[in-house]
Amino acid sequence: MASTTTNPGTGRNAPGRTLGVVVHPGERPTSDRGARTVGPPAGAEPDALTIGRRVRHLRTSRGMTLEDLANAIGRAPSQVSTLENGKREPKFSQLQAIARALGATVEDLLSAEPPSARDGLEIELERVQRGPLFASLGLAGVRVGKSLPSDALETILALHHELERLHTQRAATPEEARRANAELRADMRAADNYLPDLEEVARGLLAEVGHTTGPLPERMAAEIAAHLGFTLHYVSDLPHSTRSVIDTRHHRVYLPSTGMRGRSNARSALLQSLASHVLGHSEPGDYGEFLRQRVEANYLAAALLVPEKTGVRVLRDAKEARAIAIEDLRDAFAVSFETAAHRFTNLATRHLGIPVHFMKVHESGILHKAYENDGVRFPADALGAVEGQHVCRQWTARVVFGVEDRFNPYAQYTDTSSGTYWCTSRVENTADGAFSVSVGVPFAHVRWFLGRDTTERAVSRCPDEGCCRVPPAALADRWSQYALPSARPHASMLAAMPSGAYPGVETTEVYRFLDRHAPA
Repeated sequence: MASTTTNPGTGRNAPGRTLGVVVHPGERPTSDRGARTVGPPAGAEPDALTIGRRVRHLRTSRGMTLEDLANAIGRAPSQVSTLENGKREPKFSQLQAIARALGATVEDLLSAEPPSARDGLEIELERVQRGPLFASLGLAGVRVGKSLPSDALETILALHHELERLHTQRAATPEEARRANAELRADMRAADNYLPDLEEVARGLLAEVGHTTGPLPERMAAEIAAHLGFTLHYVSDLPHSTRSVIDTRHHRVYLPSTGMRGRSNARSALLQSLASHVLGHSEPGDYGEFLRQRVEANYLAAALLVPEKTGVRVLRDAKEARAIAIEDLRDAFAVSFETAAHRFTNLATRHLGIPVHFMKVHESGILHKAYENDGVRFPADALGAVEGQHVCRQWTARVVFGVEDRFNPYAQYTDTSSGTYWCTSRVENTADGAFSVSVGVPFAHVRWFLGRDTTERAVSRCPDEGCCRVPPAALADRWSQYALPSARPHASMLAAMPSGAYPGVETTEVYRFLDRHAPA
């Protein structure tokens, strides 16, 4: 159960929480990064690879063939082989049957320890070859079998560890940010992008101000601020590095008096500011904590704009009619397409049983935000981070930039290395350029969506460079010796991650701003 912090001026208690971390009053969440150990930690859960190796080790030590074990548990030998190779997670009932057949216990099979030193090497190499660093090298995998000598295994693993070390050494600080991004994305995938604690906080706030259904008016957003003990102040000199500033001493929220295009933007900026306060966020201890706080604030703001109960009702009705459309969710709650798309990913898997992916891609092709729990393979660096990577030109998120009709949503089927996906996408213009916002699902789930009858289809072979990264041979022959482009990198591309308690925010400027506006 989450602890509580008291909001100033109201005496109301609100959960103080970060993803997976309980925040107690007067304390700051701490990161456990850096406390990891080599090998399975105490209480570690075994993965499919380790379980499979333990089954194989016990089977062979008892002189049983694949056929013997398969017959004993009523399965085909190929199914037993798939299990032993770690390609399938066994059900508990199947583990019980295997344990009985091998004269062992389920605990014997579920131990996180490899059954032998050799098995430990083989398991590690299998993990390495399934990881993002190995995949980024474009090398064929090594067949891990009895014919591969142990010294060769050790050499391959040593080379991989050295490659990891050099990769980490090359860009330590930006690397930490990419690692934190990858870890956070994995956590959200495991939770199906659904955070029940934050849904409960949103329900409580809306109930306390009497909002029950329909879009949240800007007036009601202001009432939430007043309920929490804050007054709103619109100013023309907000620090350039901030979207809003809260003064907890005088219980004020400062918002820009200009540049808030549309009610959705104004409400979102206010609610995100209040969300950080409601959730008890304090100065982040590291970049990972900063990212998690930002995700939580955005999530709570979206849960206030599109409440779970009414949002799910709209989506279930649409699913029953086989007419789900992100635009309809957007219009029902008067939010931006991006907010509606984000909110759909929060609710789709938990309440509709639909796996989904989301992308926000700049017109340059760079991936800025992404989420998936449907198996789609995003472009990724060696650590699994996807932000900053180029998206395949064949994907809907890139193709949509060339579509002239910007009024209607663009939908497309794309055949990829991980399956066929249907995706709907829209382009939104911002001060930083045009971005496409896309939501997609596996082919098996497209029957629930409007736009499934599209005839647009593409084939993506990425990460194979021959798909869209390498220019056609004739074009390269004409220009490879004569082209000398001047890159237009982002200003911070070669710099370290922004420093400070809140990365990217100039603290001195914020303090001077508060000095100017504090009541006498």
